[in-house]
Amino acid sequence: MLENQISELQAAALKRIAAAHSADEIEAVRVEALGRKGALTQVSKEMGKLAPEERARVGKLLNAAKQALEQALDERKQEFDASALRAQLDAEWIDLTLPSPGPRAGSLHPITQIQMEIEDLFVSLGFMVLDGPEVETEYHNFDALNIPPEHPARDSQDTFWLTDGNLLRTHTSPVQVRGMERFSPPLRMIAPGRAFRNESVDASHEHTFYQLEGMMIDRDVSVAHLLYFMKTLLTEVFRREVTVRLRPGFFPFVEPGFELDIQCVICGGSGCAVCKHSGWVELLPCGLVNPNVLRISGIDTEKWNGFAFGLGLTRLVMMRYGIDDIRLLQSGELRFLRQF
Repeated sequence: MLENQISELQAAALKRIAAAHSADEIEAVRVEALGRKGALTQVSKEMGKLAPEERARVGKLLNAAKQALEQALDERKQEFDASALRAQLDAEWIDLTLPSPGPRAGSLHPITQIQMEIEDLFVSLGFMVLDGPEVETEYHNFDALNIPPEHPARDSQDTFWLTDGNLLRTHTSPVQVRGMERFSPPLRMIAPGRAFRNESVDASHEHTFYQLEGMMIDRDVSVAHLLYFMKTLLTEVFRREVTVRLRPGFFPFVEPGFELDIQCVICGGSGCAVCKHSGWVELLPCGLVNPNVLRISGIDTEKWNGFAFGLGLTRLVMMRYGIDDIRLLQSGELRFLRQF
């Protein structure tokens, strides 16, 4: 009879509920007993064969069995939920009476680290470290560096011009001009800092980047002096001999001018996005100071000459640490920066 079948199903389900060891087992009982294809659902399909008065009696018994099972399932599920919550709280428990660990120790940005290393090197070689404004005058950024108004270098540097006629400096060379205005030769100086150019951003170009430019003015300065200091610089930075090449280059503020390239350490010279698939990275434009630059700053070219160089700190960091995308350096991504 259906009454006996319902009672047996109810008793068996309650026994399984009481013996369950996990929420998954509780769910399995619910599906097997009360699910769409469950045992009690199948019983209800048999009620259509009963007489009306018997159908009412069996229906009440069936509903009572379902309610009893649902209540038992709910209570048992709450027990498992409470147990899981207690375990979670025990695992995540924090003693609020303990003293605060304090802020996490930070570290210097890799560009700052290398800048400080190079500053220490040049100070040991007798150079001054000078600083200057990032918002510059047209005179200091271009005119005093032998770059006249019609010169194409003003266009090639993609300058950010301001409404008052000043500009964001496109290099740190204006600091050298200010140094020549302030100090008399002989003098040795470097000018590290941030520069700005309106360039399209990609793996090797940024609109905001860091440079370190240097100048030495003395008597009888030659290209040999320039090469000595540049080789000393690169050996110190990379802590090993690096493959470089020197090729002619034109810059209005040096004559003769050179491009010092370093073999790409990302790809080893085979070609990649950083070196534009050439195997070489333009790293260090340099040369002997153009006499016009010295004259503009009031230096007697019959007595004094010198050399100047410009080093891209951002690209130097990429070469030293094997970073293949310049945008990472200003991303603010702590997971990246904590490597250094």
